[in-house]
Amino acid sequence: MTDTLPLILLLLAAAVVVVVIFRMLGLPPILGYLLVGAVLGPHAAGWVPDTDQTRHLAEFGVVFLMFSIGLEFSLARLYSMKRIVFGLGAAQVVASTLIATLLAGLAGIPWLAGLALGGALAMSSTAMLSKLLTERGELDAPHGREVIGVLLFQDIAVVPLLVMIPAFSQPVEAMAEALLLAAIKAAVLLTLVLVVGQRALSAWFYMVARRKSAELFMLNVLLITLGLAWLTEMAGLSLALGAFTAGMLIGETEFRYQVEEDIKPFRDVLLGLFFVAIGMRLDVPHILAQWWLVAAILATLLLLKLAVVGIASRLLGASPGTALRSGLWLCAGGEFGFVILARGGDVNLLAPATLQPVLAAMVLSLMLAPLIVHFSERVVFRFVASEWLLRSMQLTQLAAQSLASDKHAILCGYGRTGQHLARFLEAEGITFMALDLDPERVREASVAAEAVSYGDAARKETLLAAGLPRARVVVITFADIDAALRVIHRVRELRPDVAIVARAREQDDVEKLYAAGAAEVVPEALESSVMLATHALALSGIPMHKVIKRLREMREQHYALLRGFFHGATDAGAHLADAEQPRLHAVTLTPGAWAIGRAIGGIDLAGVGAGSPCVPGIPLRGQVTAIRRRSQRGLRLEPDTTLLEGDVVVLIGDAAAVTAGEEMLLRGR
Repeated sequence: MTDTLPLILLLLAAAVVVVVIFRMLGLPPILGYLLVGAVLGPHAAGWVPDTDQTRHLAEFGVVFLMFSIGLEFSLARLYSMKRIVFGLGAAQVVASTLIATLLAGLAGIPWLAGLALGGALAMSSTAMLSKLLTERGELDAPHGREVIGVLLFQDIAVVPLLVMIPAFSQPVEAMAEALLLAAIKAAVLLTLVLVVGQRALSAWFYMVARRKSAELFMLNVLLITLGLAWLTEMAGLSLALGAFTAGMLIGETEFRYQVEEDIKPFRDVLLGLFFVAIGMRLDVPHILAQWWLVAAILATLLLLKLAVVGIASRLLGASPGTALRSGLWLCAGGEFGFVILARGGDVNLLAPATLQPVLAAMVLSLMLAPLIVHFSERVVFRFVASEWLLRSMQLTQLAAQSLASDKHAILCGYGRTGQHLARFLEAEGITFMALDLDPERVREASVAAEAVSYGDAARKETLLAAGLPRARVVVITFADIDAALRVIHRVRELRPDVAIVARAREQDDVEKLYAAGAAEVVPEALESSVMLATHALALSGIPMHKVIKRLREMREQHYALLRGFFHGATDAGAHLADAEQPRLHAVTLTPGAWAIGRAIGGIDLAGVGAGSPCVPGIPLRGQVTAIRRRSQRGLRLEPDTTLLEGDVVVLIGDAAAVTAGEEMLLRGR
């Protein structure tokens, strides 16, 4: 133990430092783990020996990774995407594997070793690509669906590959018998576990969960995962198959999401150790001596998978632009490729001379993957002429829809929240233009004559076509903070004076959205808490008028735009005509506005019909309910508060009052 502890501490310290740096640079942490292994391993510094004990410990990372894949495995999801998964996904994996096997044979590599190499090179990075699709808001785009479908098939295909690779290392005459025996064992085991074990496992988990002990629940998850992995290994199969089966079983129970959260720390830590072990296999001096071979393998990998995915996608009916995008997204290697290569190396199927340049090429492809994705749109528009025409047609249709709209609302996202908001706007006679990236949703809504178009709200041309120069307000209905920040940045760039209302899932996101330029942010956590509190008060016997008062007070404390609005205005306004009803009006102090540089205590709106109430000595303060300043949230309304260029001053009063107030602020009359 005294000999092992310094090595563990060294690995932990190096991994923490390197992964922090890689995350700061926006690179996947997998590369950081590989770098730690390569630098500290036996081929470089030699501080960490590449022993069987290290490899066995690292293999548990693969076990928990396969368990997570099993949790995500869903027959319903497979069926809903069957054309992409079993069409494009199967075509990509099979064609890439066979072509790589053929090229390996031409290079003098035995065909069974070539088959293992082909399977490894066919894989793409599920973790990285799914994260990039989410960040870019392209999960529902045509190429996003294709990428997810192919990744799903790759996740399934890795299981039989890991089962077959040990058989590939045996003599040819014994291989067929070994493969047949492995297939029979796997079929029997899966049948017993899935048919008999599913109901028993659900009942067992229910009994454990009733004890209400997090510690016991976690121990039970580890027992099931490692127990099934051990059973499959005892049956002559791989640990990964047992872990995948355990994940499938638990994924069909109601405990799936809790298990997924509990297992994540074990998976990430042990998987990091696995990639450190992979990095230890990299012989950097040997790779540098063969840099030309590494470059050739890297170029072949990228071009081969790009061509296979692009051609298969076109044959299945995708547009040229979608096919090229899918190929660019999927052309790099992935983490399961390292798993397959490690398995091939462990059973001596792949010689070190073959393994080294392939490992290096796959590491480089992972490093290039984010860059390829970043420039994919430019590549598509450069080489696919029809993409310009398609984009022009979409923008023309969008512009035609929004042409008749003036002082309308632009809804970014038309999911459930966007559709509910649209109903409210329609009820008040406010026109809107909605943008969404889900083609099926847009098609269904368009058939129902809804004012919605396919388009990315973070693109300049899309916002202009949606009538941003004429819009009164922009509402971001989705809670993805990164996508929302991109939209706000683009809107502020094109039209700084328009009001933006954004939605936030977490309270921490609120400050970011305000700083970016949102006029108001609605946090989901706050709204749910407010409604829970009001229902609890009402059901506790508190009179309804007190409940409503408390609701108003809680909202006023957070939403500055509502301050002053609920102080009797709605109660007293029921008998007033529409023109006399108090309303809010936002005035942006554009360059040259008269009020810029003046203190609000020195501006007198009383003489221009700005209405009342007014606080004695502070004539404007009675009409201003809030000031929004991008660099400062929750600005206090004091007599000496100086107005700056770009401030959004929110007035309250009847129609004549707010109009006169705007004239005073902008022109001084």
